[in-house]
Amino acid sequence: MTVNGRSRPFTGPPHTSALDWLRDQGLTGAKEGCAEGECGACSILVARPDTPGSPGTRWTAINACLTPAAALAGQEVVTSEGLGGPEDLHPVQTAMALRGGSQCGYCTPGFVCSMAAEFYRPDRSADAAEGDSAAGGSDEHHDHGPNGFDLHALSGNLCRCTGYRPIREAAFGLPVEPAEDDPIALRRETPPPAAVPTEVTGTHSRFIRPAEFSEVLDLLAGEEPPVLVAGSTDFGVDVNLKGRRESLVVAIDGLPELRESQWREDELEIGAALTLSEVERILSGRVPLLAQVFPQFASRLIRNSATLGGNLGTGSPIGDTPPALLALDARLVLTSRAGERVVPLTEYFTGYRATVRRPDELIRSVRIPLPLSPLTAFHKIAKRRFDDISSVAVAFALGIDDGVVTRAAIGLGGVAATPLRAVATEQVLLGRPWSQQTVRQAAAVLRSEGTPMDDHRASGRYRVAMLGRSLEKLFAESGEALS
Repeated sequence: MTVNGRSRPFTGPPHTSALDWLRDQGLTGAKEGCAEGECGACSILVARPDTPGSPGTRWTAINACLTPAAALAGQEVVTSEGLGGPEDLHPVQTAMALRGGSQCGYCTPGFVCSMAAEFYRPDRSADAAEGDSAAGGSDEHHDHGPNGFDLHALSGNLCRCTGYRPIREAAFGLPVEPAEDDPIALRRETPPPAAVPTEVTGTHSRFIRPAEFSEVLDLLAGEEPPVLVAGSTDFGVDVNLKGRRESLVVAIDGLPELRESQWREDELEIGAALTLSEVERILSGRVPLLAQVFPQFASRLIRNSATLGGNLGTGSPIGDTPPALLALDARLVLTSRAGERVVPLTEYFTGYRATVRRPDELIRSVRIPLPLSPLTAFHKIAKRRFDDISSVAVAFALGIDDGVVTRAAIGLGGVAATPLRAVATEQVLLGRPWSQQTVRQAAAVLRSEGTPMDDHRASGRYRVAMLGRSLEKLFAESGEALS
């Protein structure tokens, strides 16, 4: 791979993270703080497509602690050292220094890389700040600075020293546009490197990036079914914290067949290996329910790597996208060497982290039927507003005509061994007036859906209470949405 403009070959072992490898190269700006993608001390910049198929490059901040070094073969990486040094500070580094954005300095290189990714965002402009203010934000508290800097770009970066205000001031003090001769900015005008076929072999393990989609299907059909990785935001945690070592890991994130999106007359299809940040940009708010999910899904650093396929492939009962996709009546396209089959998401989950997907299959895409229900909402109940795991997640998609509920789909997460549809509640709503009386009766049924349990995030009683309150909240907020 190319790191800070210099070619550096990677030879293994296959399980080595990009963070450990970079530090072994003497690039120690990136640090390990949590080893699970929650602190941002390890963030680096990678050249990625602005959008699939576009000719330009978007500098994207990712967690180096979760990313296999082998997955970056042939790619371009910039670390904090590559942005600037003591004698030639980068504008982001200068802003952090002038405004006291660093104290102990441990987290600073990670903040600098995430801040640089937003500094180089192609569509950043002062207009975003004006729009935020027009929407009701105050000059002191809104999320966009006068330079269009979106503070949410720094989500996933933690600092225990500064109290964040100097970091915020540094972000808002950056120029609107990079200098005309800024080489990193100029690099955006040409395409990023394509994913290259890769094979790294260790004593008991292999990492492979196949050249063709058919090779992945052949590997899945073999005697040694591989572990498939895209963003590695879940698998990487197990590698770091549980010492997980797999005999065969196959990277699928660069395959064009898994990175397509298409609007048809009756459905939207989203490739399983598109990152959540890419999906967010592609949809651009046209699926309002998902537009509510994205800002609450982990951090920007995680969303820059995580994929819909990965979130569904783990089978986790607390993932944020399954409840929303259940409410959207989504279907999954499962592909193997034997062919394709389409499975409704309502039939996909079979038990705790268990699904109907066979060992020889992968998730190729997600299909969402059109038209969309007009009244949608995603309620995530968690201890923190952002960058947290759900205690309960509830997604609603309702159709209401002349005051009567004509369509009802409710997806739930965190209240059973699998994500599920609140079928009994939906039946109570269908054909009934969208009124406070109906909602109260349906909320009582919703509290009985699933099998909520006590754990360190919430008690079962709390989860039950939140289910009912969620529907009541939707009703209270629905007047403006339906007007």
